[in-house]
Amino acid sequence: MNILLTVLLAGLLAFTPGVDKSNTKEYDEEYRPQYHFTPPVNWMNDPNGLVYYDEEYHLFYQHNPNGNEWGYMHWGHAVSKDLIHWEHLPIAIFPDENSTDKERCTAFSGSAIVDKNNLLGKQNDETKTLVAFYTSQHCGQRIAYSTDKGRTWEKYENNPIIPFDAIDDARDPKVFWHAPTQKYVMVLYRKLTENDNSRGISIYTSENLTDWKWKSHIPGFFECPDLVEFTVTNRPDETVWVMFDGDGTYLLGDFDGEMFTPSSGRMKSDWGKNYYATQTWSNIPEVDGRTIQIAWMRGGDYPEMPFNGQMSFPSELSVTKFAAGYKLIRKPISEIEMLHDKGRSWENKNIIPGIKQNKVKNVSGDCLHIIGEFDLKTCDNFGFMVRHGSKDPGTEVLYNVKRGVLTVLGSTVPLPPIDNKIKLEILIDRTSIEIYANDGQAVVSNCFVPSEKADEVVLVTTGGELEVIKLEAFKLSSIWEN
Repeated sequence: MNILLTVLLAGLLAFTPGVDKSNTKEYDEEYRPQYHFTPPVNWMNDPNGLVYYDEEYHLFYQHNPNGNEWGYMHWGHAVSKDLIHWEHLPIAIFPDENSTDKERCTAFSGSAIVDKNNLLGKQNDETKTLVAFYTSQHCGQRIAYSTDKGRTWEKYENNPIIPFDAIDDARDPKVFWHAPTQKYVMVLYRKLTENDNSRGISIYTSENLTDWKWKSHIPGFFECPDLVEFTVTNRPDETVWVMFDGDGTYLLGDFDGEMFTPSSGRMKSDWGKNYYATQTWSNIPEVDGRTIQIAWMRGGDYPEMPFNGQMSFPSELSVTKFAAGYKLIRKPISEIEMLHDKGRSWENKNIIPGIKQNKVKNVSGDCLHIIGEFDLKTCDNFGFMVRHGSKDPGTEVLYNVKRGVLTVLGSTVPLPPIDNKIKLEILIDRTSIEIYANDGQAVVSNCFVPSEKADEVVLVTTGGELEVIKLEAFKLSSIWEN
């Protein structure tokens, strides 16, 4: 064994957390994510009503208080000071018309804003009113409001603000302020006709939050729309608008307050199978300036758990101009460093394939943050086996040099090297893996169910030499510990 492997193994063998499964505590169940948001119990899907106010991030979510399956939708609620540690609050929005039906008049997805100018007329003191816009399924688009920082909620007395139309299947209103026109804008999924080909995003405007006028429609979208303006990172005098579909795919373009004009084809923001119902936080302070997005990791499996569903880790979005055009960039928020526990790092190490020898193994743990930059040199393939064990090879994260693709859990991500180098940032939790490649130019988010006690991580390369320019691996603390 060469000196490189001796040093790496010595450091990595000491990098092994332990979890006592025989005495499982609340929020420490075997398949409970430890730094991705989950509800205490029962079903959860789309994030809703993401808004920041008075030093708190609000996260609402589609929630079935009756069981672990979809249906009977309410808005669950949690708040955070740092987007990492969450405090669960009581259910915020209940079904309308006292509905006990699985679907009719239940509280489907939507958004929230701060009513800074008291347009709704509900403000009692200096505390601004929070206004939630949501779909009451088959009962129209509606408003709920809170005058106590989101702790209690009331329904607007003149609901619905947009009546139910049996043809248009409208849902998921996202509302934001458009400063140039001095109006609020709502983007709403709906159909213009009974034909499914007319499905898309309709744009409405309002001056008072309650009276909405239809302005335009762009077809080819399905559910959970979002429309966000970005300053181009490497062209600070230039802005571009991004329109998101429910699955996180997006169009770049221009928005004049009433109509969105695309300037690109549809592009993927995530190549995985479990990234859906994306939404960004509103009212982020200018001193922060970030656009922060989260999504439901749909399709996950949580065997014998008291809950069903997890959110993605919050990510920061930006738009950068490259030689091939403009592109959305997504990176995990920097607050993840608050969870860093024990870590190890290596620099400028060459790895040459061999039989049972030149593999960096025994990084152990079920919650890890791995950051690496690699020079491809002459290798054919390289990657990681995560949640590897003596009886289970684990999940393969593999980069194929010849094809220029990254594969994981059945997802294939086009990933051209940059100066013959590849960067990978990997977030591993108990039931999910998220990979941000080449500084967030390509992202893949997937859920998985690893084998019990399979906690090792192995770095492998085949076909030739690979240089580890820099590799860091950190254990991550649980957000539920305190």
